[in-house]
Amino acid sequence: MSGSEDTIERGRPCEVCATPTIPWHLLGGGSLERCPDCGHLRRPLTSAPAHHRDLAYGGDPSLDTIRTALTFRSLGHRGVRSVFEIGYGAGALLRHFHDAGAQVSGVDPGQLDVDVDPLVRDHGRLWSGPAEELPDGWVSADLVVGVHVLEHVIDVHETIRKAVTMLQPGGCAVFLTPAGDSWGPKVYGSNWWMLEDPTHVRFFSADSLARAAAGAGLSDIRVDRLVLDSVTTDIGSLARARGRHRPDGVLGDKRVLAAGAVTAPAVLAMRSLAKRTRPTLRLVAHKAG
Repeated sequence: MSGSEDTIERGRPCEVCATPTIPWHLLGGGSLERCPDCGHLRRPLTSAPAHHRDLAYGGDPSLDTIRTALTFRSLGHRGVRSVFEIGYGAGALLRHFHDAGAQVSGVDPGQLDVDVDPLVRDHGRLWSGPAEELPDGWVSADLVVGVHVLEHVIDVHETIRKAVTMLQPGGCAVFLTPAGDSWGPKVYGSNWWMLEDPTHVRFFSADSLARAAAGAGLSDIRVDRLVLDSVTTDIGSLARARGRHRPDGVLGDKRVLAAGAVTAPAVLAMRSLAKRTRPTLRLVAHKAG
């Protein structure tokens, strides 16, 4: 940040706690709106970091398959009878739950423009459109999950509120989202890989994510930081810092992916020792019974 927080002109209110935000000038150019109270970050209407890829999706299918399997295992799927996913994409995670015997449902605006798994499409209850437009209580599920979706939506409070209406009493909500209070934006600045996606409009801190969940009426709230999620974030950020920019994202470069595979053990060791190097927050909370 350039200058002191006391002398920088304050901006629009934080969308989580309503505290006036402060421009955070990033290494390499551009700025984000930062809340000095809860640490929440938003992309401003102007001066946003550049070098976006063309589309929201910028991953690697093989890595996504591995991440989906790990996410499924981490959700404690045994005993889950019904699941509702916000942002189901191609339906890969819902397919895992379907195969485990759960009733599956979800909502997705179709921004990834991908084909949905045939079994999920045929046997799931799916809504195509913004989550904010869902009727309250459209389904009743004992698990609601959103994997890297809250950073995209138009109205994050309404999205979480809708999720709560889909939960049965005592049901569990799990959300994964990029950590705005990780070392990424500080160390990599405008080259942080999470800024490559043009549809990432906000980045939660652990504090702001917990506050948003509490504001939606969730309880028993826990926020932690994942070691294994988004393993290629650091190598992607370093590639961007070296000037590698592609319309499909830096992870479309096989050389970058190969470097990510080589450096993965060191990255995971670093994350095991320093929590702030972990780029993903996980929220686990419950609806009162």
